[in-house]
Amino acid sequence: MNKELIEALNLLEKEKDISKDTLLEAIENSLLTACKNHFGKADNVKVTINRDTGDFKVIAEKTVVEEVTDDVTEISLVNAKLKDPRYEIGDIVNVEIRSKEFGRIATQNAKNVILQKIREEERKSLYNQYYEKEKDIVTGIVQRYVGKNVSINLGKVDAMLMENEQVKGEVFDPTERIKLYVLEVKDTPKGPKILVSRTHPELVKRLFESEVIEVKDGTVEIKSISREAGSRTKIAVWSNDPNVDPVGACVGLNGIRVNAIVEELRGEKIDIINWSENPAILIENALSPAKVITVLADDEEKTAKVIVPDYQLSLAIGKEGQNARLAARLTGFKIDIKSESQARELEEFAELFEYENEDSEYYEEQEDSEYYGAESTDVPYQEAEQEVEYYGVDEEL
Repeated sequence: MNKELIEALNLLEKEKDISKDTLLEAIENSLLTACKNHFGKADNVKVTINRDTGDFKVIAEKTVVEEVTDDVTEISLVNAKLKDPRYEIGDIVNVEIRSKEFGRIATQNAKNVILQKIREEERKSLYNQYYEKEKDIVTGIVQRYVGKNVSINLGKVDAMLMENEQVKGEVFDPTERIKLYVLEVKDTPKGPKILVSRTHPELVKRLFESEVIEVKDGTVEIKSISREAGSRTKIAVWSNDPNVDPVGACVGLNGIRVNAIVEELRGEKIDIINWSENPAILIENALSPAKVITVLADDEEKTAKVIVPDYQLSLAIGKEGQNARLAARLTGFKIDIKSESQARELEEFAELFEYENEDSEYYEEQEDSEYYGAESTDVPYQEAEQEVEYYGVDEEL
């Protein structure tokens, strides 16, 4: 029987990741509980269990007295000498208690103590296991829709993908495997409660870490990321190795790396740009694919004035202001975008055009200048879709 006990404990340790020592401790406590229920007290009772064989003993320490008034804690001198003639009044005698003598109720209570401990340890083990995955991505299997929420199986536990963490327009089929970002893991009496997301910007970052070895090992850093889930994401990357092109590493040969991420995000567009410590260069990069004439950035105020060619204004702003809005979030700057024609009419930009020469160049190249231009390309003229000037980082979608 004891051998079977050890085998059962080893199996529990393997399948549920519950320490065998913890379970043996639970059995010791259950026997103490049984003693207390059977005798009314258990202060003088000790339980020892052999960790290898499973053999256990329940010992009651009783004081030798002339006349017994409490048979739970005391033993008569006559009975003590039957065990060992050397015992005298006041000595402590170890008396073995046979667990088979416990009543049915005491035995049932002991069983409940063990089962309760197993449940607590299993819940604790699951919580620790998934707590380590907090702020990381996991793969889940879609089970069913619960109203507008989606129940996701993560292996040993279920998570709920709430409606506000779903990408608008995404529909899942049962048994479909999807990637999720773990927002938070909470410990509850019913087990770990796991909050997951498909809209969080960090989901994109973690996907790049899983697909791009240079990002995973730290050669390429994702410095900043802004996302409108289901539509477009912009990320700014930087290489710690001058021989590694950060954008090229993230895109991969023939776009294989970024396309794998786009497929996981179900067609969401991803713009990858080079990070720069110079805010003007960073803002110019962030507004791509639009071409920029000039960027004047105020690092203290976190504001920037940008001039683009007339035919690039619509592209710089983007559909419903999306491109400029994402650029603002990516850089942390409020961006004021003007077309060249608009800028020429404003006095604050007048000096920028004083350097325009006869060859229609926007300015002469100046060393240590705060202005960073881009050459124009022949793109059909597009009218701005709407009058949008400022795109703040805190602006709501």
